[in-house]
Amino acid sequence: MGHSTSVRGEGPLVVGEGPVRTGVTVVCPREGLARDEPVFAGAHRFNGNGEMTGLEWIREAGTLATPVAITNTHSVGVVRDALVRAEIEARADEEDYWCLPVVAETYDGTLNDINGQHVTAEHVLEALASASAGPVEEGSVGGGTGMICHEFKGGIGTASRRLPEEQGGWTVGVLVQANYGRRSMLRVDGAPVGRVLDTEEIPSPVNGGEETQPAGTGSIIVILATDAPLLPTQCDRLAMRASIGLGRVGGGLDDGSGDIFFAFATGNRGIPRAGLSAPPVTVPLKMVSNEYMTPLFHAAAEATEESILNALLAAGDMTGRDSITAYGLTPESLLGALDESRRDSR
Repeated sequence: MGHSTSVRGEGPLVVGEGPVRTGVTVVCPREGLARDEPVFAGAHRFNGNGEMTGLEWIREAGTLATPVAITNTHSVGVVRDALVRAEIEARADEEDYWCLPVVAETYDGTLNDINGQHVTAEHVLEALASASAGPVEEGSVGGGTGMICHEFKGGIGTASRRLPEEQGGWTVGVLVQANYGRRSMLRVDGAPVGRVLDTEEIPSPVNGGEETQPAGTGSIIVILATDAPLLPTQCDRLAMRASIGLGRVGGGLDDGSGDIFFAFATGNRGIPRAGLSAPPVTVPLKMVSNEYMTPLFHAAAEATEESILNALLAAGDMTGRDSITAYGLTPESLLGALDESRRDSR
């Protein structure tokens, strides 16, 4: 995982100048160049008002051979091209090199000068250079810098689940770029906390503080990774289960939202890369028996749910263009809302 975050300027919006609240997040499926050892992958479109490039070849061939990047809606092209350039330069000895990077987006124009297109190739290279294993920085960072979720400050969130050994012992990790949803729909552990933390309690950054999310400003990207040996169709199935976690938090119900999920699995090794002069005729593979997919589905749903909550709790307050402020969800306010909503339900 790696981020590049761009925050500068304040005050009125001047297209091309700022204020800037944006960035890029990259996910590398393995250490080193993804093309050297592709992984099986799949995707799911829960609601399609959004973009994720490279999916047609994923659906056709079932393999991922590039990093995955997330940015804002109007910067998908420059991020995709920068990933291509980085791969070409890393493979200067391959005359016929080609790649189809996976790049996704959500809209940050409420806080950011999105039409100024401030994400550059240098930001992509910075995110790639910073990519490392270990704990992931969450909240208002990378592609999530200018995002809004349930009318609080949103952004990047992560979580994971490890299955017991008798269920396979595999891990499912999830990263979200959360930028969707109405305040009144927010639920935590089943409690309707968004009705307690309404826009009179904590102002909304959209529509002058009223509790109405404008069309086209929603979306969530969910990236799921597992070390289980899944085949591409099983990756598709795993990606679908992110919709359960999204629904538990109160998302997935808006026509204007782009809810796109992507899953990859590192449990098979030795998948031949494209361009080999003499690729093997067959490759030995492993797969999870379908009966053991159920625990992975539960893990995907739970980790997605927690990732969204972590994005909300990590984001903090942010003031962007035209002095619009998105307030962060604090642990204290969330605990108070949980107590109140549970008292009201008795």
